[in-house]
Amino acid sequence: MSDIIYEEEEEQSAGIPRRKIIIVDDVNYVLATIKARLQQHYEIYPAQNAEILYELLEKIEPEMIIMDVQMPEYNGFELIQELKANSKYENIPVMFLSGNKTDRKSVYKGMSLGAVDFLTKPISNEKLIDCIESHLDPMRSGENTPIILAVDDNPSILQTLNHLLGEKYKVYTLPQPQAIVDVLAKVVPDLFILDCHMPVMHGFELVPLIRSQSEHEDTPIIFLTSEGTIDNVSVATSIGASGFIVKPIDEDTLMAKVSSVLIDYISRRRIRTASSKDRY
Repeated sequence: MSDIIYEEEEEQSAGIPRRKIIIVDDVNYVLATIKARLQQHYEIYPAQNAEILYELLEKIEPEMIIMDVQMPEYNGFELIQELKANSKYENIPVMFLSGNKTDRKSVYKGMSLGAVDFLTKPISNEKLIDCIESHLDPMRSGENTPIILAVDDNPSILQTLNHLLGEKYKVYTLPQPQAIVDVLAKVVPDLFILDCHMPVMHGFELVPLIRSQSEHEDTPIIFLTSEGTIDNVSVATSIGASGFIVKPIDEDTLMAKVSSVLIDYISRRRIRTASSKDRY
């Protein structure tokens, strides 16, 4: 039985429990530092290795796991594979926080294994908390920031979209298109960006699932494709697509199209809201 290096948090004021987050890193100093940075906002449980992580998972139900990549016994990639293969833990968001210089291949691997984010130190407290909150509470950003849901089986494309659009919009990425209905129970996007061709379910098949939700009967959809054929454009247009962008993604084209589509949609939504209020 290993020693669990955490102390139970004091009872919260006003009886409001804080969200539980497990931090996994083999370096004690790192665990103590991250706990000190986050403990005013969350209930933090440090774990030095996989054994302690699983002991904690038997005692608590965390809302997120943040882990390092390079660890001596289990590295982060092996650990996330185990977690995602277990039905008890597969839905817990896992975020990587790496202290080493991270290459594109590592980011791609981490995201493809199911991580919700991949951050590299050094990182400010504000940025770290913002990333955590974006996955714990998708709607916290408020109604003034348009929300975009990007669906693509290629993690590098999702990273590119997040990088290009994240400064101006709240961007959520989904590498498993079949999970879109579950995601829409938590997030209400103002725009969908869908890849046309994905192995499990292509973008065109997602449209009926999106349109079946009353709040998304006319939410704009932009399609991405590496094959800008007449057939693809024709199908996208026939099912009500608001735009069509051919890969590789050109930043200026993407930003202009997204801005134009969102301005039009938000204007129409405001008019609808105003008309509805006038009736009562």
